[in-house]
Amino acid sequence: MPLFPSASSINTALTAPSSKKTENFWIRAPAESKGGIKLYSTDYYLACTVGGILACGPTHSAVTPLDLVKCRRQVNPTLYSGNFQAWRSIIATEGFGGIWTGLGATMIGYSFQGAGKYGFYELFKKSYADLVGEETAHNYRTSLYLAASASAEVIADVLLCPWEAIKVRTQTTIPPFATNVFDGYKKITATEGVAGLYKGLTPLWARQVPYTMVKFASFERTVEAIYNMLPKEKHEYSMLTQTGVSFLGGYIAGVFCAVVSHPADVMVSKINAEKQPGESVGAAVGRIYSKIGFAGLWNGLPVRIVMIGTLTGLQWLLYDSFKAAVGLPTTGSKK
Repeated sequence: MPLFPSASSINTALTAPSSKKTENFWIRAPAESKGGIKLYSTDYYLACTVGGILACGPTHSAVTPLDLVKCRRQVNPTLYSGNFQAWRSIIATEGFGGIWTGLGATMIGYSFQGAGKYGFYELFKKSYADLVGEETAHNYRTSLYLAASASAEVIADVLLCPWEAIKVRTQTTIPPFATNVFDGYKKITATEGVAGLYKGLTPLWARQVPYTMVKFASFERTVEAIYNMLPKEKHEYSMLTQTGVSFLGGYIAGVFCAVVSHPADVMVSKINAEKQPGESVGAAVGRIYSKIGFAGLWNGLPVRIVMIGTLTGLQWLLYDSFKAAVGLPTTGSKK
């Protein structure tokens, strides 16, 4: 029997009743992890927060060259014919460092976002489970994952938004709007005030909240489905295998995330690049949509599927690896 099940078997397991119940770590967990961290304590949530920083900051930064091309093609679909042509063109005109435009804002912004996303997700998941009770939490765990991840992302996006505004403005202007993240901060606040850093918050929520809901819920249920189909219990597998399952579940979840959130992602790029002074977000959305139409909302989707699939897989791999390193259980562990 292969170690990892096929996509069709995962789909069957997600939709069919499970004969082997995979317990979630917020149910019947021991008071203390193997590493001595008391579960659901301040140290536990701090560890999850650090894991989120490590999962999101470096991974988003690593795909900056892909993100740069995606953002520029969203704003101007005719600018490049493809990724490799885009990179060649950028290197020729801006130097090798040009393909890393926006790196500083990406690292800072997505580190903050990762901290909020994962830390608060764990907090809300436990809080909501306690609120409704163990049996209800287990029976309706998909709804619990959706509610906890949505709540966490609302907070995480407030932390991300200023840095995302600087990143997108810098990436979508040629030559770049700013020489570095701090230069971008000074330029935006000097002309638009601090409010200028948050003008894309509503579209960011529209992009990121559904994205994160799909990311966490589909990941949790996909991993559960994988373990239900494997011949042995979760704890019988090595940590390498367990984190491998985390990567596979994360990649599958990432593909769903990319499709669900892409139209809002395009609109965020457009608003940060084209919103006029004094124009409301609603007016900007209407004006931009009238120009690009429904088809324009899907510019750059193939690139984003590859980027987000890989990104999400790596994030869950790093997050669960960090949790394992400090003695905490990975997703789906038997207790």
